[in-house]
Amino acid sequence: MEKSFLIPISRRDLLKLAGLTAAGAVLSSNKNVEAAEPAKTQNFNFNGAQIPTLLRADVCVCGGGPGGTAAAVTAARNGLKVVLIEQGTVLGGSQTQALVYPAMPTRILNSDTPYITDLNKRFAMHGVSVDFSDEPKYKNGGDAREYTPELLAFIYDELCADYKVNVLYNATLIGTNTSGGKITAAIIHTVEGLSKIEANIFIDATGDAALSRFAGVQSPHGSEHTGRNQKMSLRFEMGGIEEMKVYKFFVKKLKDGWCESKPPEFEFAKTTHTEQFYYEGIQRGEVTKDDVAYIQAFTIIGKPGTMSMNCPEVSPYLYSSTSALDRSKAIQQCRIMIRRLANFFKKNIPGFKKAYISREASMLGIRESWRIRGKYYMTEEDYFAARKFPDAVCRSAYPIDIHDEALKLQKLANGEFYEIPYRALITNEFSNLIVVGRCISANFSAQAAVRIQPSCMSMGEAAGIASAYGLKNNIAVNNIDWASLPENIRSYVSAG
Repeated sequence: MEKSFLIPISRRDLLKLAGLTAAGAVLSSNKNVEAAEPAKTQNFNFNGAQIPTLLRADVCVCGGGPGGTAAAVTAARNGLKVVLIEQGTVLGGSQTQALVYPAMPTRILNSDTPYITDLNKRFAMHGVSVDFSDEPKYKNGGDAREYTPELLAFIYDELCADYKVNVLYNATLIGTNTSGGKITAAIIHTVEGLSKIEANIFIDATGDAALSRFAGVQSPHGSEHTGRNQKMSLRFEMGGIEEMKVYKFFVKKLKDGWCESKPPEFEFAKTTHTEQFYYEGIQRGEVTKDDVAYIQAFTIIGKPGTMSMNCPEVSPYLYSSTSALDRSKAIQQCRIMIRRLANFFKKNIPGFKKAYISREASMLGIRESWRIRGKYYMTEEDYFAARKFPDAVCRSAYPIDIHDEALKLQKLANGEFYEIPYRALITNEFSNLIVVGRCISANFSAQAAVRIQPSCMSMGEAAGIASAYGLKNNIAVNNIDWASLPENIRSYVSAG
């Protein structure tokens, strides 16, 4: 992979960029800065700026979450030079930084694409099994996958090293260069200052559609009915837990049979059987109604005595995931809520007496923010109809899971599923852009179904394959007909 010499940005260009930034700041400095509706994404024109090239590659992947890492590894595995930009210091995104554990289930047989199968094998090599296909209660790809965050982070680095992916940590995407319907460079900020990554193909795996928005792709956000985004969470882990005592408390004392398994694989949640337990905590002033609005906790395979807390959540009425200020305020509020919840658990749940907060997420759990409008726009009708597509890149039966609006759903028939088309990953505006993860082309309701980790990984895998196929055959990635690719190179072949 070629690396150019770094040359300082000229004073003139620096002042030009600074002037644009200052102008943006002045324009946004008004009394409506805290309004629920976020400002339009500022797309500075970097095309004329003398920004040094840090790296050149065949493919530049922006965002090292489940989809981005899968895209980078798969593209590199297919012989391409890949740069993976990550603003944090660990790959995995929501899996490792937001502590979103376990991976939610696709709820359908045969949904695992080869990348996921390989990932599971690597976990097994390190002594942790995440493949439950031989157990009757689990389905292949159909149940939650228990990727221990710390081990997953290591395995992602291992994969990238094996396939020579050039990972660039602590790199923040701040803009793009575009020309003739193509993205020509991603503008980033690192410890060296401003620089750019040049590539033939760009993959947006930012979760917030940041690369696409900087380039000017249409990016709706929030519910079409209310304008609100989904709730955000700041997850945490607690150690020092006696798991069997917790199990007996919920199952035997509170008579809650919601969880069908017991330690070492056990979870508890706020259910109709346990609602009174949390309500009494509110009455005693130990927690607030918002603290216990949503409660869910999972034991973590490979971390005995530790549970992952899928809470607290913050209200979308108060905090929007498309507002920088709201995100910051949500983090502060969640930290206060975490302490109240931890103290409540220690005081009232047997098995938590010696428990402590062992880890706090380093990023918010964002369920939905911006989404692109691509060549195909998925809607809830695709879910209800269990729609199949010739150019499908994966399958799922995961429901429309909205943590805000009450939406009554018809359940898919046993064994039925929907598919995600490749056309929902590409745009009309840019011929060399592929989008993967929770920000693909889908409306609010459809996004609530397709956003889970296994689907994001399969999307990323397909993006890596399409990138290699497009470059080797001189076909723009937004003109690739996934269904026309030879079956032996596709990661998924439609059942339709």
